[in-house]
Amino acid sequence: MKSFCQSCENNKDPILDVLRPLLAGRHTVLEIGSGTGQHAAYFAAALPHLDWQTSDVVDSHPSIEAWIDGVGKARAPLALDVNAGDWPTETYDAVFSANTAHIMSWPSVENMFHGVARVLSPGGVFALYGPFNYVGAYTSEGNERFDRQLRSSGGGMGIRDSEAIIELAASAGMTLLADHDMPANNRILVFARD
Repeated sequence: MKSFCQSCENNKDPILDVLRPLLAGRHTVLEIGSGTGQHAAYFAAALPHLDWQTSDVVDSHPSIEAWIDGVGKARAPLALDVNAGDWPTETYDAVFSANTAHIMSWPSVENMFHGVARVLSPGGVFALYGPFNYVGAYTSEGNERFDRQLRSSGGGMGIRDSEAIIELAASAGMTLLADHDMPANNRILVFARD
C-alpha cells in the first residue's frame, strides 16, 4: 500500500538538482529513512546508473516496496534502525537521508553519522536534507514554530544546529563539502568521508 507525503512531492526536484551532479560517476547509494518510498522511486528513475538501496524500519517497507516496484535499480528496503547493530556490511559510494535528523533524538543522530561513516567507501559522500539552525538561530519563523512542535512532542526531536552536525561529522571522519540552500527553509549538507 502506497503512502503519500506532500513534502516529498514538493521537494523532489530541488533535491534532484543537487543529487544529479553529486552522484554522477557513483554507482551505489544507501538511502536512510526511505519513508513512503517516493524519493527512492523518483531518484532511482531519474538516475538510472545508480543502485538505489532503500532502508527504513520494517513498518515502512510495504509503502516503499509499492513505490519502487519496477523502478530502475531501486532495491527492496533493508530493515535499518540507526540505533541497532544491523547496519549493512557492504559499502556504498553515497548515502542520502531526508528529513531524519530532526525527528530523531540526538543520540540517534550520533548513531546515524557513525553508521554512515562505516558504510561509506573512502571518498564517499553523505547528503543530509532537512531544516537546520545556524549559530543557534532559526532560519525562519516557520522553522521556529516547527521546532517548538517537535520538542513538545518528546522523544528528543528538534531542529539541529548545523555547527553541531558538522562537528559530529568530523568526529565520524567526514568533512563538510557543501551546504546547499533549498526551498521551504531547508538545506542539504554534503559531507565526504576522509
